[in-house]
Amino acid sequence: MLQYLKTSDTDNFFLLAGPCVIESEEMALDIAGFVCEITARLNIPYVFKGSYKKANRSRIDSFTGIGDEKALKILRKVRETFNVPVVTDIHTEQEAAIAAEYVDILQIPAFLCRQTDLLVAAAKTGKMVNIKKGQFLSPEAMRHAVDKVRDAGNCQVAVTDRGTSFGYQDLVVDYRGIPTMKQFGVPVILDATHSLQQPNQMSGVTGGRPELIDTIASAGIAAGADGLFIETHRNPSVAKSDGANMLRLDCLPVLLEKLTALRQVVTSFK
Repeated sequence: MLQYLKTSDTDNFFLLAGPCVIESEEMALDIAGFVCEITARLNIPYVFKGSYKKANRSRIDSFTGIGDEKALKILRKVRETFNVPVVTDIHTEQEAAIAAEYVDILQIPAFLCRQTDLLVAAAKTGKMVNIKKGQFLSPEAMRHAVDKVRDAGNCQVAVTDRGTSFGYQDLVVDYRGIPTMKQFGVPVILDATHSLQQPNQMSGVTGGRPELIDTIASAGIAAGADGLFIETHRNPSVAKSDGANMLRLDCLPVLLEKLTALRQVVTSFK
């Protein structure tokens, strides 16, 4: 298992969790500290997630960030304060080298998972690369994205499923994709929050079904996912991005306790 996603003394799933986008230093440190306490207690390897910039927005007036350098410095401060790895999205080849100076894992957004130059640039930083499966791709097709990173000389790669387009305004998770993508020899992560998005709304603001996060996450662990991706916020109703599908932070402890117990059952049958 990759170094950031496994510890020697646990067979638990790992967790990538945090806000959709960095809104402030205070917010990032608050969320990171809260999640660190839970994951330490439950022996869950933890990676703090926060986008330093949101490039894929429905409307031109949508919030995109507080400034690239400012947000990246906050991610580095989270890493240094809590001694946890951090992950952020990148959108262009130029961003790969910039973000790599501040974070441990570079994440390729789902809409960009076929962009060869972006994948190669991320791979060549030497950082771990987490590729989100495009909503428009089969699980089998993600092998080519993984191979692009490996062929560029980087074997530190993971794949995240975030649902598949189902009609114009919904997504569906095909849990057969988890064992399929595990055959590539990489960790497979299930994004339990973006899988519940309802994109392409008339308002230009993405909707969501956060009440089903428990269902999606539980099914993912039962199907053998190595890790989970969960976006969380103290008050999703005022979050500056993707609040409609985020988990309220105070709901996270009970959910992780349940999922840890479920993981123990699943691994007992190995």
